Amino acid sequence: MSTFESIVLGVVQGLTEFLPISSTAHLRIVPAFVGWEDPGAAYTAVTQLGTMAAVVLFFREDLWRIGTAWLASLRTLRSDRRARLGLDARLGWYILFATIPIGIFGLAFKDQIETGARNLYLIGIAMIVVGFVLLAAEEVSKRNREIEDIEARDAVGVGLAQTLALVPGVSRSGSTIAAGLFLGLDRPAAARFSFLLSVPAVVLSGLFELLGIVAGSEQQDVATSKLVISTVCAFVVGYAAIAWLLRFLASHSTVVFVVYRVALGSLVLVLVATGAIH
Repeated sequence: MSTFESIVLGVVQGLTEFLPISSTAHLRIVPAFVGWEDPGAAYTAVTQLGTMAAVVLFFREDLWRIGTAWLASLRTLRSDRRARLGLDARLGWYILFATIPIGIFGLAFKDQIETGARNLYLIGIAMIVVGFVLLAAEEVSKRNREIEDIEARDAVGVGLAQTLALVPGVSRSGSTIAAGLFLGLDRPAAARFSFLLSVPAVVLSGLFELLGIVAGSEQQDVATSKLVISTVCAFVVGYAAIAWLLRFLASHSTVVFVVYRVALGSLVLVLVATGAIH
């Protein structure tokens, strides 16, 4: 991988991680379009640490409040299991509960995710299908609930939706935002909870792959310097993408992303079917 490729892939990761268009799909599609080698699932997971650093920095105050409130709730619940917890403590528990499903499925289907799941036919179909799911969520959602209204069952539902993102093309933010909309959350609330929920799942995934590379159990052909360049680019661009998307969803629907997903997914299927890309 050249320095130019690592920069491009880092920018792609940063732009697409938080937009509901699937970063893992784009890190598979872009190289296929321009004739580069597939960087692989391990590369994707490690560069996601850059975008996770961006979300941690952007939501640092929220995460600090949630973390400290959650720790305090451990003492509170130990003394009174029926105690009413504040919003930040509840969000801490909800994020924990919602992360469990993707952890279980991620470990159970690790080999399939890194091999067969990166098939371009599957990615193209997933781009289209989830695009229409997101459109359906926009149509039926009442959007009359804010993040303060999230309950445990909502967190579990969004957490289950997050497991679908193990398939490239689905999009972690796309599936979780759509789930939030189906549950009646307004767009900013759905996006905000999606971003907060992304932290433990993606950080643990990235660290798991990084440890595998360091230990030599994962094959990685990309030089460490190129991996660092991509991760730094993903961090810078990802931070800007978070700020932009939250402002955008305050007054716009996700239909523009639906159109993009369906168009790109259709193009991928046509190009693969005709042998233009492999």
